[in-house]
Amino acid sequence: MCGRFVSTTPAAAMRKIFGTVNPLPDSPARYNIAPTSQVLAVRRNPATGERSLDLLQWGLIPHWAKDVKGAAQMINARAETLREKPAFRGALAQRRCLIPADGFYEWRQGKAPQKAPQRPPKQPFLITLREGGPFCFAGLWENWRAPGGEWLRSCTIITTTATPALSFLHHRMPVILEPADYALWLGDQAGETAQREALLRPFDGEKLAVTAVSTTVNQVRNEGPDLITPLPLS
Repeated sequence: MCGRFVSTTPAAAMRKIFGTVNPLPDSPARYNIAPTSQVLAVRRNPATGERSLDLLQWGLIPHWAKDVKGAAQMINARAETLREKPAFRGALAQRRCLIPADGFYEWRQGKAPQKAPQRPPKQPFLITLREGGPFCFAGLWENWRAPGGEWLRSCTIITTTATPALSFLHHRMPVILEPADYALWLGDQAGETAQREALLRPFDGEKLAVTAVSTTVNQVRNEGPDLITPLPLS
């Protein structure tokens, strides 16, 4: 799964990477992005073919939803069932996006000493590219119109089976796309549905680095670069 992630690459740098054309959104570096936060996403305008870099709410709200209460439960979408779920089926066909990140977190429950009064806090790990730099999750986005008429755009991160390098942390992981596949996923490059869905596979574990970090990140309210500082080796 993906429940918290990091995005520190400046929006101006992302515009160069992804070739977006709209005004840059105001998005400072974030080290502890949590569900229902505003996150950056790259979308493609099907009419013009132009790409935009936009802020969307993390937690997809289907266009037919009566309210936004379920957003926190829609931060992830399983790749295996996208075509079966009414909330994701239309977005898979027409509203795919890239969600840039510089890392994401996963947790493992620590072992408590015998007769300890309580379990220790879960140990967080930061997963990044081994060579550094930003990458992209495969995402879906949606429009939702509130009863008052205002529009809200939201998104979800697609997950798949964890690569063996991460399975000791969780059996699921976010889908990380190779840069060569961005055009196909967004629709810049023509392709069949089956070709796009074939991209929703575990990422090469050899390209990932897993680093233990401070439990400070466990609290959503905490922010700052110290959250991604590796713990000293014991």
